[in-house]
Amino acid sequence: MSERLQPGDVAPAFTLPDADGTEVSLADHKGRKVIVYFYPAALTPGCTKQACDFTDNLQLLAGAGYDVIGISPDKPEKLAKFRDKESLQVTLLADPDKKVLESYGAFGEKKLYGKTVVGVIRSTVIVDEEGKVERALYNVKATGHVAKIIKDLGI
Repeated sequence: MSERLQPGDVAPAFTLPDADGTEVSLADHKGRKVIVYFYPAALTPGCTKQACDFTDNLQLLAGAGYDVIGISPDKPEKLAKFRDKESLQVTLLADPDKKVLESYGAFGEKKLYGKTVVGVIRSTVIVDEEGKVERALYNVKATGHVAKIIKDLGI
């Protein structure tokens, strides 16, 4: 199981393909704050709700200096379907090898319907302009999470 990140940690670097297969790196966002959120699967109800909430609040977040990146173990083709079907505007990245999920502590044991399983832990890591972890939130709920982030960040 991977270690959870703590505020002040250097955010692990990553380069992953987006829904169109274009490589996107965390380093591309240096100088901006980045909300990196990890979700189990595209085109599922909870993940759709969360992605739509981020999209609906993207202008507000961007205006406050935040970029939003969603990462799941899905392949780029599935992310493209997800983006197009739900008219998503957030950057969706594919991590089928789960290396980035693991480096951020977003993959491991979790409780699902009372059973312990290994999988994606719905998580959000907020990275500051210098590439350091500002906040690391694990086992978050899909519904209401974006509103909570906006409130906690004072946006």
